[in-house]
Formats: sequence, structure tokens, C-alpha cells
Amino acid sequence: MTSQRTRERLIQRLSEEGISNPRVLGVIRGTPRHLFVDEALAHRAYEDTALPIGHNQTISQPFIVAHMSEVLLQAGPLDKVMEIGTGSGYQTAVLAQLVERVFSVERIKSLQDRAKERLIELNLRNVVFRWGDGCEGWPALAPYNGIIVTAVAAEVPQALLDQLAPGGRLVIPVGPAGDVQQLMLIVREENGFSRTVLGAVRFVPLLNGSIN
Repeated sequence: MTSQRTRERLIQRLSEEGISNPRVLGVIRGTPRHLFVDEALAHRAYEDTALPIGHNQTISQPFIVAHMSEVLLQAGPLDKVMEIGTGSGYQTAVLAQLVERVFSVERIKSLQDRAKERLIELNLRNVVFRWGDGCEGWPALAPYNGIIVTAVAAEVPQALLDQLAPGGRLVIPVGPAGDVQQLMLIVREENGFSRTVLGAVRFVPLLNGSIN
């Protein structure tokens, strides 16, 4: 179930769902998603669905990973992207193959430690990790040309807006935890921020603090 045929089926489905960026599709095709889930779930790795990864967290469905990555890249190449929510490391691995540098923040240390191991195994060396509160971002290394958030916020954290470079793009789900939420694109313009609603999504909540 981790064969090239199952991967090609997934790519066909993503194309039919509207993913058109050839680089994004190529990276999804080439990234071994089965390495990012428990062995017991490996046979479902190339289904277009979210799967549990422990700690009440999930690996996002491939369509969402592809869609968020595609939106982030729509205005052109990015050299510095911050990811809030390393999780399994799957979205991190996809981003690492699409942009120059990824700065990934995760509040659950054991999840991030496993994600680091997987990225080393895949020889993806352009990712720097921080264990901490994702709501705070990573101000010491700001600004970022792109920010991607893989958990839902009740409202957009001001700290993340502050860390966005001029012209930078923030892709974030916003809304109530456990209910339908809106995926949003926020762009830092000369005189403030423009906001575009991209569609309904469902994510685990963005939480404060950090844990082992």
C-alpha cells in the first residue's frame, strides 16, 4: 500500500480537486508519507485523509498540505518560511523541498523530536526547529516571507502578523475548535493586511504553552 501506484492515485485525486502547481504535486508524489505515521497506519498513508499521530494531534490530509503549500507559493518563490506546528513533520518535509529555509515551531517536544529524525532520514537539511509556544512564533529570526499555521486559532495571533515581512503571506485556519473553520490567506500590504477566505477546513486547536 506504499507503492508508486497508490501515490499516483493520490496525485490524480489532488489534481482533480484543483491542485495545479506542478512543483507541489511533484513534491507530494516524492515524499514518503508512510514514514510520518505509525506503522499500523502505513497502509492508509496515501489516502487523502487526516490520520492520528498521538497527543490528540493529526497529520493533515494531503489535499490540505498541498493546498496550503500552493497558496503560500502563489506570489512566487519564498526563501524564509515559518511553520507553526511541526506535528509529524510531513508538512515540514513538503515545505523544505519547496522553499529555501523552514523555521518550524512545535509545542510538543516528543512529536518534534520524531519529526527531526524523519527529516534527517530524508536528508532534508534546510529546516531549523524550535520547541515552544507557536502563538508567539519565532520573533528572534523574523521577518518571514511566508508563515503557515497547521492548527486553528480563534483569532489570528498578533505576534504572527508582526513577524510577517512586507508582501509576506500567512496561511492560517481561523475559527472555533471542533467546528467548521475558515482557511485564510493574509498578505502584509503597504497599508495593513488583506484577508482572503479560502474555504472551510477542520484543524486541531492552536494551544498556548509547551509540553514534553
